[in-house]
Amino acid sequence: MPDAALAELTAADLSFLRDEHGGAHMHVGGVAVFAGRAPSIEELREHVRARLHAIPRYRTRIVVPPVPLGRPCWAVDPSFNLEYHVRHVALPVPGGEGELLAAAARCFSQRLDRTKPLWELWLVEAVDARSFAVITKSHHALVDGIHAVDLMTALLDGERAPEPERVVDSWLAPPLPSTAQLVASSIGGAGRRVLTAPLRAVLDGVRRPLEAAGRLRATSGAVAARLGMGPASAPPSPLNVPIGPHRRIARATVDLADLKRAKDTFGGSVNDAVLAVVSGAVRHWMEGRGLRTAGVELRAAVPVAIERDGPDPRPIALTYAPLPVGEPDPRSRLEQIRRATSEALAGRRPVGASELVAADGFSPPTVLAQASRLPLATNRFNLLVTNIPGPQQAMHLLGRRMERMVPVPFLSPGRSLAIAVTSYAGTAEFGLLGDLDKVDDLDVLAEGVQVAVRELIAVADDGGAPASRRRR
Repeated sequence: MPDAALAELTAADLSFLRDEHGGAHMHVGGVAVFAGRAPSIEELREHVRARLHAIPRYRTRIVVPPVPLGRPCWAVDPSFNLEYHVRHVALPVPGGEGELLAAAARCFSQRLDRTKPLWELWLVEAVDARSFAVITKSHHALVDGIHAVDLMTALLDGERAPEPERVVDSWLAPPLPSTAQLVASSIGGAGRRVLTAPLRAVLDGVRRPLEAAGRLRATSGAVAARLGMGPASAPPSPLNVPIGPHRRIARATVDLADLKRAKDTFGGSVNDAVLAVVSGAVRHWMEGRGLRTAGVELRAAVPVAIERDGPDPRPIALTYAPLPVGEPDPRSRLEQIRRATSEALAGRRPVGASELVAADGFSPPTVLAQASRLPLATNRFNLLVTNIPGPQQAMHLLGRRMERMVPVPFLSPGRSLAIAVTSYAGTAEFGLLGDLDKVDDLDVLAEGVQVAVRELIAVADDGGAPASRRRR
């Protein structure tokens, strides 16, 4: 295997591996439910095998150099075994959504094996008499949205019955790199970083001065936040407690039209409406626990796709938005969020849903993984909230229509709740991930999502005047 074939892990990749401790798992994914009879596990494995050429990193594993000078590398796994990664399980009869989400939670509670490619796919039979499910799980380090996309993005088709792909089983993996190759690659990589990093920074500053200045501000802000010198830290909350390795998953489905109606009536964006709904859901949950909500304002870390010119990949920027849990009026909650996000995104245009989907195909799993790679100043937020637009036309797996996709985010240390939202075919699916023991009433939060949406729509029905300023 030539040295050039060894791809070093980036600094972000390494940070994800280091952060995988204290109950935190650095993987994301989703639970997709499909209509119809489940394919056989052999049929699904052949479909995955036929699409792996589009995501070559899914055949690679991490190899560690024998000297501490260099970084670990991605190398093709000569022992790659598709049967290990594509697995099969059936729910106890009669099945049901609760059993499916419990099975998914058990899957996401287990750390991925670092001696193998960092992904799994589970075929789940007997969700009910008319449907089956697929659970996907990929490590942050594996999916960066640039060199690799999520597996589900590669597997789904817009057509109900695409032309069958011919699988050629002639692929042969090269051997793992030798010790000498790893040493040479490590020394060469370390030398390149030392020699080229300053020059690259200077050249980037000359070619793109505004972007370079923005990166400098973002980096200095993150460092200042970690040192306690930046903006005020997020307040303490019942959500910010030490977590264990076990997970709980819940979901809530709302009409995308309701979120758009709130945006059109009161101003702002769909993302603002999502944050207002999350604020209302947390308020509902806290009240259910008998906790004080008056004057409480939490803070969410919110990844946002930002438009940019040129051939470079579209960046995902991180903003911090207020969650005015203590505000009883849903319209006031949305207005406070709208003002804050407008200020945070001043001078930057968020990418619209249609643009994002047109550019990246079935983007939600890939964009969720890319958004999860952002450097989080852990003292500045209480929970992660991601809103990722998906296609509004039906997607299919082996001719079976996807009914819904529940996104599954990740929990960073000290955060017992994360929420991811994906829109698809006229609905918005809220995927709630919680610590098994610390948020044993996660279903109350899911119920709160529905309550908060009804509150917003009720205010709109009472004749809320359209706001003069709107963002698309």
